[in-house]
Amino acid sequence: MGNKIAENDGLVAENASVNLDALDIRILVALQEDGRLSNVELAERVGLSPSPCLRRVKRLEEEGYIAGYKAKVDRRRLGLGMTVFVGVKFDTHRDANARAFQEAVQTFPEVVACHMVSGEADFLLEVVVADLAAYDAFLSRTLLKLPMVRDIRSNFAIRTVKSEGALPVSRG
Repeated sequence: MGNKIAENDGLVAENASVNLDALDIRILVALQEDGRLSNVELAERVGLSPSPCLRRVKRLEEEGYIAGYKAKVDRRRLGLGMTVFVGVKFDTHRDANARAFQEAVQTFPEVVACHMVSGEADFLLEVVVADLAAYDAFLSRTLLKLPMVRDIRSNFAIRTVKSEGALPVSRG
């Protein structure tokens, strides 16, 4: 369970303590492989009877190890064939800029991931669009309109080798 250890201007760091035993880990691994497993199937897979398995899953959910369940949707089948990694650099480094940018990015459906990073860029975005014209529209109508943005570097994915992999769950 993540415990708050520091709070700074609304940004909260979480304690990374992990209190999982081997059965908890097997449950997490199995659910990452197939989140639609019934409790009976999951219990069989991890070597438990259904009642204790369900109790463990509920505990893992309550303690925040399991953050939710969702369907993996194929981007290409939806016509979203272009993935662009966008490095965004600000004109000045101020907390207000970072907060405003983070709030704005939450409203952009094209942005499927956003990370504050070290190095040349301040933020790295993963943007998913149909094609180059759609990316151009997103860039000119949305990203470049943000007042704090000074520079944008776009890297186009040629081929996706691995995406949305399971987390490397271990005994901590």
